[in-house]
Amino acid sequence: SDKRRRSAARAAGWRWPGTMASSRFPQLFRPLELNGGRVVLRNRVLMGSMHSGLEEVLTNGRLEDMAEYFAQRARGQVGLCVTGGIAPNNAGRVKYLAAKMDQPGEAEYHRVVTEAAHREGGKIAMQILHAGRYAYHHWAVAPSAIKSPISMFKPKALDSIGVERTINDFVRCAELAAQAGYDGVEVMGSEGYLINQFITKEANKRTDEWGGSYENRIRLPIEIVRRTREALGPDFIIVYRLSMLDLVEGGSTWEEVVQLAQGIEDAGASIINTGIGWHQARVPTIATAVPRGGFAFVTKKLMGKVGIPLCTTNRINMPSTAEQILEEGYADMVSMARPFLADPNLLVKAQQGREDEINTCIGCNQACLDHVFQSKRASCLVNPAAGYERELAIKPVTQEAKASTRVA
Repeated sequence: SDKRRRSAARAAGWRWPGTMASSRFPQLFRPLELNGGRVVLRNRVLMGSMHSGLEEVLTNGRLEDMAEYFAQRARGQVGLCVTGGIAPNNAGRVKYLAAKMDQPGEAEYHRVVTEAAHREGGKIAMQILHAGRYAYHHWAVAPSAIKSPISMFKPKALDSIGVERTINDFVRCAELAAQAGYDGVEVMGSEGYLINQFITKEANKRTDEWGGSYENRIRLPIEIVRRTREALGPDFIIVYRLSMLDLVEGGSTWEEVVQLAQGIEDAGASIINTGIGWHQARVPTIATAVPRGGFAFVTKKLMGKVGIPLCTTNRINMPSTAEQILEEGYADMVSMARPFLADPNLLVKAQQGREDEINTCIGCNQACLDHVFQSKRASCLVNPAAGYERELAIKPVTQEAKASTRVA
């Protein structure tokens, strides 16, 4: 078959004609400058944040499994990897004993992760996520004491001092991430978590300086980004995940989305990443039924409204789709999360003209999201090695092993 001929040709050291990245996917593999040119990403691909369960798996006080997981994706030429959500304080944890970073010792757990990504020439950011009323524990907090329709626990409303303390915890978490070696952080402001809860009228019934008018309701994310930039300086990457389409009653209008994006840019963000839908939304956003790149149109509406790079997301699972999105001006960058569970070498194969060999994400969610919701380690239905890179390491067979192997 054609596939076997290509494999034989590569084994002989021959490169298939016309497979250079610059000619096949010129937009996808074009470097991206951030922070006024102080930072350069090697291409336009961001590996989106996913809860994997590896954030809590310690080996001798180090996140060894998480390190190998991201090393393989960095080796696979991802421009910027983003970790699963790490809480900035105890109240922000998504569940009991979920990962947080508010102590220097917790930052040390992560050093092996950043070192592994950097050895492979990659850059990596840590997502800071405060669950707010989505938290599955008794000490959940929120802008107002309103229980989420998908949560078991009614949150406690933060007082003004608590809001200020939460902002400081975000900044402290970013500082610890930098100490751990991360190139930046992603501030999770979408999907219905704490920051998103402050922004919308549905979840924020406050009457103080953090509620009421839209200007008051967006103070929290703007202050988090502004103070983080002040604390970390001009070279640190700050990605803000902005909910551009809430898909819930009482969500932000488009005019409000633009206003927030411009405020986040002024506060010092490096990239604005697209968020689509709250977790309680009933509209499918990442299932197989969603067309490839089906929500890129939302990001395109914001193009030209801000001067920093915009990243689009959701159901972009092949390099051809990503290239078309970039070429047609829908975004400056694309986020692909589950596709890198399915195949960490997706971009390498694209560079080498081997798109037919990409192990494509089918959007089933059965071994990634379903496992996480059951407190299991995330993996992939089409790539069982995902999440188990150290246990299921594929290594060359030695000559001695070949000689001693017998097939019955």
